[in-house]
This record gives sequence, C-alpha cells and structure tokens, in this order.
Amino acid sequence: MASRETGIKEQLRRQWIETPSWAYGNTGTRFKVFRQPGAARDAFEKIEDAAVVHRLTGVAPSVALHIPWDKVDDYARLAKHAADLGMRIGAINPNVFQEDEYRLGSVCNPDPAIRRKAIDHLLECVEIAAETGSPAISLWFADGTNYPGQDDISRRQDRLAAALRETYDAMPEGVSMLLEYKLFEPSFYTMDVPDWGTSLLHCQALGERAQVLVDTGHHAPGTNIEFIVANLLRVGRLGGFHFNSRFYADDDLLVGAADPFQLFRIMNEIVAVGAHAPDSGVAFMLDQCHNIEDKVAAEIRSVLNVQEATAKALLVDRPALRAAQEEGDVLRAHEVLMDAFNTDVRPLLAELRTEMGLDPDPIGAYRRSGHAARTRADRVGGSSSGWGG
Repeated sequence: MASRETGIKEQLRRQWIETPSWAYGNTGTRFKVFRQPGAARDAFEKIEDAAVVHRLTGVAPSVALHIPWDKVDDYARLAKHAADLGMRIGAINPNVFQEDEYRLGSVCNPDPAIRRKAIDHLLECVEIAAETGSPAISLWFADGTNYPGQDDISRRQDRLAAALRETYDAMPEGVSMLLEYKLFEPSFYTMDVPDWGTSLLHCQALGERAQVLVDTGHHAPGTNIEFIVANLLRVGRLGGFHFNSRFYADDDLLVGAADPFQLFRIMNEIVAVGAHAPDSGVAFMLDQCHNIEDKVAAEIRSVLNVQEATAKALLVDRPALRAAQEEGDVLRAHEVLMDAFNTDVRPLLAELRTEMGLDPDPIGAYRRSGHAARTRADRVGGSSSGWGG
C-alpha cells in the first residue's frame, strides 16, 4: 500500500491545473456585478493573484488570458512578469460576444464586414499566443439564432468553417486550437457550436491540432459528460476542460460544488487512460466567475477539488474493476468505484504538500498570508478588467 501511495503522490505532484485570469477580476450575472475591494484591475495583477494560487497549491503554474479583457501594450513584458512569478501564460481566449456588432453573431454573422472583424480578432489572438508562448487558442462563440428562419443553419456552419480554417492556418507550430461548445445561451433556437459532435466535426476537418474543449457547465441536465470524455479520448480529440459546476445552466461555480461524484466520474475516465499526465495533451483549465466569494480562495478551493477527484480516481483498483466488468458482476464493479470515491484523500494530499515544502492546508495558509488585506489596501482606484468591470 505504501508503494502504491508513493506512485499516486508522484502523479499528483506533476498535475497541472490552469486558472483563468477572469476569475480574479470583477464578474457578475446578467443582473448585477458585485465589485470586490482588492479585485485585480489588470492582467498583471491577475497573474499576481494566480501566482498566489500556484504558490500555495504547487500545481497551478499557468493562467489563461481573455482578450480584450487582458489586453496590454507589451505582451512580452506580460509574459516576463508571469515568468518572474514562476508562472506562464496559458490559453488565449478571444472575445467575440460583447460588442454591439455581434448581435447576430460574429464569425457566423450574415454581414461579411462583421465576420471580417471577428476573424481579425481571432488572428490577433494567434499573434498574442506567439508573443506570450501560449500553447493554445481557446475558442467559444456565442453565435446562434433565436427564431426559426432567422438565418440559414447550413450557411452559418459554412461561415464558421471558413473562419476556423483561416485561424487554424495562421497558428504557429506548437499552438493548438481548442473549440468549445455550449448547448444554449445566449442564443436559444440554435447555437452554432451546440455540442461535442459539432465541435468534433469541425476539428476533424481542420487537422490534428484542433481539439474539442469540454466545459462541464455547457450541457443539458442529466448529460453523461464522462461518456463524452471517454469517446473524445478514444479518438484522440479531447483537447481540454473548462471545469466548473452548474445547478441549472452555465453557472460557472466552484468545480465539484454541485456534484463531486460527477467530477470523480469524469476523472475516472481520464485516469483510466493516463490522460491526467501533463504530457497527455489534455489541458485541465478552470472556467469560473466568483461573484460573491473571495476570488483567490475560491480558485484555491477549486484546484483542491480537482486534486481530490484525481486522487480518488487514482485509487480505483483497475485490475479488480476490469475483472468484475469481464465477469459481468455489476454490483462488484460499482463497488470498486464507490470504494475509491468514498475514500478520504485529504490526509494523502496534505502529506504530499508537506513533502513538496507547502503548507498542508492551502486555504488556511492563504487566510494567514494577509494577501486579501494587502490587495484591498493596495488596489485602490481604477477598475477591474473583466466581465462587468
């Protein structure tokens, strides 16, 4: 057992979970943005907050950017700022959903001039990825329609394919395209990328560096997300995750808050094929908006939740599970999974952190650090760069 725990801890030690810059700025719902004292006001301060999360957890060494929320004059300087803090720039996320021109869509808009504007922004983000050393362009489109007959469904797919092709062809070697899907919202009759099948079809048409991104909050209630994950892994097209929780729709709450068993089931499929390793090509990213809770503490909590789900998945007795499956022993197979899920892995993770030279209680260490008080005192004036900022 001791040697097994040593192997599990070694795998957890190498885990890589990317946090999103927008989690550190002011965010809100369509109803209200509750501005928090000390919230990051620019990309530099967001990276500083992300560095706190990494310093206390040891497994969050990159931060995703959202453009133009994180637009700066000198991206090389921003990348150096990250490196000086022991961080690196993660996925670059274009924003083609906030401007008035995108009322009828961005890259799928019937107006060619608006499509050109949107594609130019995607190409700008490709350049930013090259300047910052980012490994990926992460694309999500709010494009869709609200009414039958509003636009031609097939022609919108053609426009989307053309925009993706131009962007893909402009990407430098070493940069991947992650294409995210979402069942509904803000469009309610059709979304132009509503599901993993649509995303997969476009990725397959583009090339090997185009991969599907699974946001855990972007599905219909009751969707078996681990089934989707297993199938994308099977064909080598799972590019990554945006981890969060949802109760009703795209809530962007702490991952594992609504359904920790679902998070475990997803990680079980990931671990079963070794895709949890940093060199697997699957990016583990958080996509969360902390509207009423402390932003840095919330990101730490989410990282810990992903760690715990991964540790439990690593505890699954694979030989026993396979034997039960092949024997058709339904209850025994289920029991093997439940034994792992019901194991309290917090002592193991605390031991691992101690071995890594970290505080075994990252949340407690954050509260004792005084970071929140310092940022409230230092970040006075200006405005948070982000949703509703």
